[in-house]
Amino acid sequence: MSEADDRGLAIADTIVAIASPPGRGAVAVIRLSGPNAFTIAGKHVRNWQQQPRVAHLSDFFDGEQRLDEVLITAFPGPHSYTGEDVVEISTHGGYVVPSSVVAALITSGARQATAGEFTRRAVLNGKLDLLQAEAIGDLIDASSRAMQDAALAQLDGGLSRRLGALRNQLLELEALIAYDVDFPEEDDGPISRDRIENAIKTVLTSLDGLLATVPAGEVVREGAIVVIAGPPNVGKSSLFNALLGRSRAIVTEIAGTTRDALEAVIDGGTWPLRLVDTAGLRQTTDRIERLGIEVSERYLGAAEVVLACADTPEDLDATVTLVRARTKAAIIPLLTKADLVSHRDQKSPNALSVSAESGLGLPRLLSQIESVVEEQCGPRMPDLPLLTRARHKQALEQARSEISDFHRVWDDDKLPATVAAVHLRAAILALEELVGAVDIEDVLDRVFSSFCVGK
Repeated sequence: MSEADDRGLAIADTIVAIASPPGRGAVAVIRLSGPNAFTIAGKHVRNWQQQPRVAHLSDFFDGEQRLDEVLITAFPGPHSYTGEDVVEISTHGGYVVPSSVVAALITSGARQATAGEFTRRAVLNGKLDLLQAEAIGDLIDASSRAMQDAALAQLDGGLSRRLGALRNQLLELEALIAYDVDFPEEDDGPISRDRIENAIKTVLTSLDGLLATVPAGEVVREGAIVVIAGPPNVGKSSLFNALLGRSRAIVTEIAGTTRDALEAVIDGGTWPLRLVDTAGLRQTTDRIERLGIEVSERYLGAAEVVLACADTPEDLDATVTLVRARTKAAIIPLLTKADLVSHRDQKSPNALSVSAESGLGLPRLLSQIESVVEEQCGPRMPDLPLLTRARHKQALEQARSEISDFHRVWDDDKLPATVAAVHLRAAILALEELVGAVDIEDVLDRVFSSFCVGK
């Protein structure tokens, strides 16, 4: 019997999966990992030299039937992605060829991999920690350069090193408490309370610095929600298309064309922007349009920035009032259709004039949106890793809470130091769980369930 994890899957199995997206394409990549990877692959590839990390051109057979001409590469463990023996086979793309190759490998003893199982094995074999594994998932899912940069920094171990340093500081603090309890009269007497106090404040300051990146991390991961709002037929959809640089919304002269919200991510600067084109805000008896307006109001409630649009100064004041009653977000008043209105007629001291047709004011608008988002999230600090997942925030908040409890009990001096130190141990465990330094199968299941099968 081979050892199994808590899901009943044999850890010593050799697993296989297609690691590239399905469908029509030039190349498909198949990944095989486990103790029998070389043996299983060797049953189907003739005259394979198995030179480490050297691609070999060969025919791939299922028995006597030739399935494809492939490039096959061997990665002996532990110097591989999973830490095990790994074989990567590049076949022609499409559905039939890679599927038939995988089926042949399964017939020869491999097992179909589950979601994220390759990366899970990399974690279990010490090739990655849990934060780095999450970074791989984030890198695959990245929809902006900002998310790509954040994921690469985390994959490089930036957040792991920061948390490792925090954990070491807590271990030193725990050791000071233990030393003071066990050897109270050694050397210069009891450990100075100021020394303990300073150590606590240092750790809390570091944790606060990381937790302060949560708003920026959420924006980097999801994009800042920028809602285009206003009455019907003031050019909201045209502005949406102009900012995207491509036609996405239907633009007509009929009021109420946008019946639902349209979303797209703009990735042109420091922050990814989730641009949302919404239904026009007005009183209506049309049931379908009313549903669209309700969707608009929900987006307004969740927005970071709202572009309040109108085509005259009088209508703009009314639009801003209407929007302000529905959101706590920053509001940027916009006079649209600037190419059709004279400068004399469109003067409004607090409004920005834009034209979707000519592009007038669009660069300035994007710059202003970026400034508002940066004011809300704080400037991006290149040397400070971002917390991009709720799991990160919860673990650090738990660690901070435990350290604060220790600090309070320590100051009150009402409990023995050994009892107070229980809070330090709980904070250390929270950090260890975050990086996967303890045996936490349920956390691994949550992390890897969202991965693609070939990763």
